[in-house]
Amino acid sequence: MRESKLIVYKDFEGDEGQLLYDMSWLMDHYDDDFYNKEDMSSLLYENIHKLLELAGNHGFYGNLWHCYLANLLVNNENAYSRACEIKGAIEGSINEAVLHDIIIFKEFFDYDFRPMILKLDISGFEIIENYVSSDAESKVYNARIRQRICDLAQKFTMDNTPNEMKDTLTMFYKDYGVGKFGLHKAFRIEYDEISGTQIVPILNIAHVKLDDLVGYDIAKQKLRDNTNAFVTGKKANNCLLYGDAGTGKSSSIKAIANEYYEDGLRIIEVYKHQFQYLNDVITMIKNRNYKFIIYMDDLSFEDFEIEYKYLKAVIEGGLEKKPKNVLIYATSNRRHLVRERFTDKEDRDDDLHTNDTVQEKLSLSARFGVTIYFGKPDKKEFQNIVKTLAKRCDIDMNEEELLLKANAWELSHGGLSGRTAQQFIDYLLGLEE
Repeated sequence: MRESKLIVYKDFEGDEGQLLYDMSWLMDHYDDDFYNKEDMSSLLYENIHKLLELAGNHGFYGNLWHCYLANLLVNNENAYSRACEIKGAIEGSINEAVLHDIIIFKEFFDYDFRPMILKLDISGFEIIENYVSSDAESKVYNARIRQRICDLAQKFTMDNTPNEMKDTLTMFYKDYGVGKFGLHKAFRIEYDEISGTQIVPILNIAHVKLDDLVGYDIAKQKLRDNTNAFVTGKKANNCLLYGDAGTGKSSSIKAIANEYYEDGLRIIEVYKHQFQYLNDVITMIKNRNYKFIIYMDDLSFEDFEIEYKYLKAVIEGGLEKKPKNVLIYATSNRRHLVRERFTDKEDRDDDLHTNDTVQEKLSLSARFGVTIYFGKPDKKEFQNIVKTLAKRCDIDMNEEELLLKANAWELSHGGLSGRTAQQFIDYLLGLEE
């Protein structure tokens, strides 16, 4: 069978891998009188069902067989695809092996199903050749990723030779990468006893940009400078965004995930209780061509919590050097992250080395080379945020009335902050008919 002759693009898992195996078998044997015609018809109908399910889960449209094949190619992480991600075409004998496989995939793409359909007396196959998808949200991909894969499937059909198809695929790897890291911007950590530590895509991340955050120009520029140095291969520092609640710290991290995605930046969110898995995470990402920011939101420790000691070693200070493609970004309401008490300095009866105790707690924040302060806006800055957001949302209201209502809102809804301003604007939008 064609599928069994692949040498680089192998190990397709689950139902999607089985679908390729079954379709390959049908292509080779549908005309053999040795096999039962009804069994083969049932298998083809089952495969049509799988392609329709794939369309529903992934949001694919057009020729579902082609979209399925394109999806296999962009998600298969192998020696060639990983080498090409972000960097593009490479040299070496691996190209010959890949071309061998692309010749087989070219046969899959160009395969004429009409004789099989007639032989097995199949109806409904035309549905998967020109499928119109619904507008429902995909369970696997957002609209941007779905579009890229469907476009790639269309480009493959226009390639006249396997070499052209290989070049098209290589360019896709260069532009977007391969597998989950190539297709998605942000990730979270999951762990179970069977699979161990896994890095799982976050399907929908807010499409916020740094320019959407009103004010904080110095803070935003400092964040941009450090992140830009990182993605361009220059020296960069771990970064701590600290300050008052609702001032845009977390939104700024989402913004850089959006703004630097095309430059190969990926964000992995890790919660405090998952610090024990950080070494596993770093092992999985350290040899990839992407730049990874391990993101810790609302990071702080009570004085009885000891996870900060483990985090210190992971960030900097352990025996194994932190990979060049990994940085730590954290947000916190606390500048020093670990709760400090006056007793740390005064309770000398409990600790003869009081200064050592204090320094132990301060040393975690010292491992963040860049610290950026996000302070609560004053009244004038708050009003400017409200006016800017109202203009963006086309809220038609007299400025005096707008600010009067905004001032009343903030008094009973959390005080002066960008978050409060956004909540006020959302409230006004909710009143519109």
